[in-house]
Amino acid sequence: MADRKRVGILISGRGSNMMSLVAAAHDAYEVALIASDKPDAAGLGWAKAQGLATWALSPKGIGKPAYEAALDAALREAGVGTIALAGYMRLLSDDFVTRWRGRIINIHPSLLPKYKGLDTHARAIEAGDSHGGCSVHVVTEELDGGAVLGQAEVAIEPGDTAETLAARVLIAEHRLYPRVLADFVKR
Repeated sequence: MADRKRVGILISGRGSNMMSLVAAAHDAYEVALIASDKPDAAGLGWAKAQGLATWALSPKGIGKPAYEAALDAALREAGVGTIALAGYMRLLSDDFVTRWRGRIINIHPSLLPKYKGLDTHARAIEAGDSHGGCSVHVVTEELDGGAVLGQAEVAIEPGDTAETLAARVLIAEHRLYPRVLADFVKR
């Protein structure tokens, strides 16, 4: 098995959490590959400008099994031992998760187990919660169902919208994720 400290980060968009993970890597872990399901993802351009190895392939037209086989091969070729999902907006198949069992983590914008899936901020506000937040968890076959490794609470302010809460939660994500990833790869 590859060194757990060699991290592959999967993104689908601008990559703000990826950027925070890269900035915090230092001696805790090494970013071995930035991969995306969207070849035009803005975060890939940033990663390339930093001199990081990148890989991208659209799953459109080839199907999930072929796409995941290519992703798996790219991660293994880069010597990745841990996968960090950072705004990666595709559900991984059970087969992929099984191959990487215990070596994939994700940042989710809610205080799990509350509000798995999408629209987490709006759901927290609608429920009248006093706090939203974010969680880093181990990825399992159950959507947002793996062991929670760390959380950060963010107060829901009067008049908050899903967008204003999301902006503050994103700041908390950028602080939480690098610390939890560093602890995770040491295990």
